[in-house]
Amino acid sequence: MTVLILTCRQDVTADMVVAKLHARGVPMVRLDPADVPGEASLSAEYVSGDFYGHLSTEGRLLSMSALRSIWVRRPGEPAAHAPGASEWLTAETEQALYGMLYSAAARWMNHPSVAAQARCKPWQLSLAHRSGFAVPPTVITTFPRVARQFAAQYGDIVVKSASGPPASDPPVALPTTRINQSADFTGVAAGPTLLQQYIPKRADIRLTAVGGRLFAARKVSASDQVDGRYGSTGHAWEPAEVPSRIARAVREYTSEAGLAYAAFDFAEDAEGVWWFLECNQGGQFGFIELETGQPIADAVAAWLAGGPNGAGRVTTPPSGGDGQGVL
Repeated sequence: MTVLILTCRQDVTADMVVAKLHARGVPMVRLDPADVPGEASLSAEYVSGDFYGHLSTEGRLLSMSALRSIWVRRPGEPAAHAPGASEWLTAETEQALYGMLYSAAARWMNHPSVAAQARCKPWQLSLAHRSGFAVPPTVITTFPRVARQFAAQYGDIVVKSASGPPASDPPVALPTTRINQSADFTGVAAGPTLLQQYIPKRADIRLTAVGGRLFAARKVSASDQVDGRYGSTGHAWEPAEVPSRIARAVREYTSEAGLAYAAFDFAEDAEGVWWFLECNQGGQFGFIELETGQPIADAVAAWLAGGPNGAGRVTTPPSGGDGQGVL
């Protein structure tokens, strides 16, 4: 049985997992949907109730009947590299490729329909509340009056993007920015604006959930740092123990969201409370593994190589000092 990895050509994080799969002797095929059609080909038949599907790339032929699991890592837009690239060809190729993959009896990390919902920041906040995380008070509004009232109530707030940076070349950075109640909120009417109570933090936490395994890492924050994604604090990421309350909340969150993989970001305050900021269903883990030595790539490879019914089962409470827990 074969593992299929959907990602772009330049993906160091995927390279780490590929190496682990090779070490385990697990057959795998790596495909960028941008190469279909052209450098990669597909064919799917639906006849008399039977389904036969095949992918061909880099001299390898993969039958859908031999597909064990699919890792959606960082795939390119279907048909983007085709000689006659167009919106129509992208739409047709996306239907053909993903429709064929959906027809296969494989498990996903993560299924595209699940991932689409998981990327929605307002939905994340709602699910985080239900799962038992501490979540900073938040409002998303186009009413300047509501924004002013929120700022007056909470005083020290941040403004952040709900959808992330827009696609552009060169890329645009949209860091979380701290503002106060004296700010001019009239511009809120121009588009939905996400405001959130500012959490003074002593550390950033990244918790990577792979199936039933948890890997937490902690980095001490600079006193004036608001967005942990930007700027250097002079501190490295280190393994962190997973509190039992957090492990339970992660279990609830990933179970309801249907996620086999998730990267959670938290702000740790002076009392040690982990405040939920977001959950990235396709977040990077390479930089965490390189700094902490946590075997995240091997955990991903193990999940992908596992049987069809082994995903994300809750078995034991988390364990401690290496920052790893088991759900």
